[in-house]
Amino acid sequence: MESLRIPTGIAGLDEMLHGGFLPQTANLVEGATGTGKTTLGMQFIQHGIAACAEPGIILSFETFPQHYYRDASAFGWDFQAYEAQDRLRVIMSSPEVTRADLQQINGRLEAVVNQIGARRVLVDSLSHFDRLSADPVELRRITYEFINGLKRLGLTAVLTRENAALLGETPDNEEELAFVADSVVMLRYVEIQCTVHRALLVLKLRGSDHHKDIRQYAITGQGLEVRTRFEGTQGLMSGTPTMTQAEAFVAAFLSPDAR
Repeated sequence: MESLRIPTGIAGLDEMLHGGFLPQTANLVEGATGTGKTTLGMQFIQHGIAACAEPGIILSFETFPQHYYRDASAFGWDFQAYEAQDRLRVIMSSPEVTRADLQQINGRLEAVVNQIGARRVLVDSLSHFDRLSADPVELRRITYEFINGLKRLGLTAVLTRENAALLGETPDNEEELAFVADSVVMLRYVEIQCTVHRALLVLKLRGSDHHKDIRQYAITGQGLEVRTRFEGTQGLMSGTPTMTQAEAFVAAFLSPDAR
């Protein structure tokens, strides 16, 4: 029997995840600036409220609530109305305050969860936890503790994280965080024949199988849209893709009319 899933509302991504994230898990969305990490997380919250009767929380460590209202409205999502209806809370805090809050019984975040019956949370962004410790072992412990705090409250979380590399592979410290998360979705810019494309990969989904192909995606007026898989290239997630051997053979030896 297939496990219960928490759909993201992004059809192509849910297909790759075999229906969505697993309940009460921490799901890392990692990518460079502008790749759509926050949009994906907001879409996850929007779908939960509008389609699944699952209220949500946006926990921001940098961006003011008004920015989320504005960005959501561009996609036709009325986050201010959801807040007025007690189906959403947008909270601006800091890693230090949030960490201390989750260590308490009946803390502020727990009170919000109970007040609106929240089932989903977007944490934007986990990159700010880096300032809590210069020791990678200690930072991993802090992050693991934070994630367990969210799970204890019954929340399924999308955690965004900035990747400093505009094009390229994941740095070592990102791999450490990936080990702590239950799933990892990587968003990348890739250059193919002098044109920049967006690529999405589900790197892992703990406790479940998932599609392992790399797919194109776009940010549209309705949000993030996952499209077809990349064909005929390899090395996409390194930022410097090349044609496969078979594709290179066709390009080099067959005329356009013969293909």
